[in-house]
Amino acid sequence: MLTALAFELVIGTPQRFHCGKHIASYVGLVPSEESSGDRRRLGHISKQGNALLRFLLVEAAQITGRSHPQWRSKFFHLAMRRGRKIAKVAMARKLAVHLYWMWREGWDYKRWKKFGNAARTNWIGPSGLAGSWCWNRTLEPARKAGRGNTSRFRID
Repeated sequence: MLTALAFELVIGTPQRFHCGKHIASYVGLVPSEESSGDRRRLGHISKQGNALLRFLLVEAAQITGRSHPQWRSKFFHLAMRRGRKIAKVAMARKLAVHLYWMWREGWDYKRWKKFGNAARTNWIGPSGLAGSWCWNRTLEPARKAGRGNTSRFRID
């Protein structure tokens, strides 16, 4: 309950963000990037957002991982591959994205659990078409070899 209240107070209005990636970036649960030329290095989390909200999300993700079997299996799968600390942050990011979409759509947890991730394609995007908008890399080749263009596209 405290995490949801802090999330709502820090985020403000959910319509400011186009997708879950923007929320994760705003909260500071994405890796920092120190890239140069063809070398790409992802570092520690960026810590750009509210430290208290980030702390509460990590704690809530740990509790969710203990109490829900699906979250528990995802946590242990990540922990075996990447380590417990990285798994905690990844689950906190997932929790932040879930909270964002539940709040944006006005759904409670039961409805989210019933419909899952496929339910979020029901909202109307900026062009008036059904779908969700997000930033992602396209499949088109960029000017330099080995790089993709960063552009906006609609997911149906």
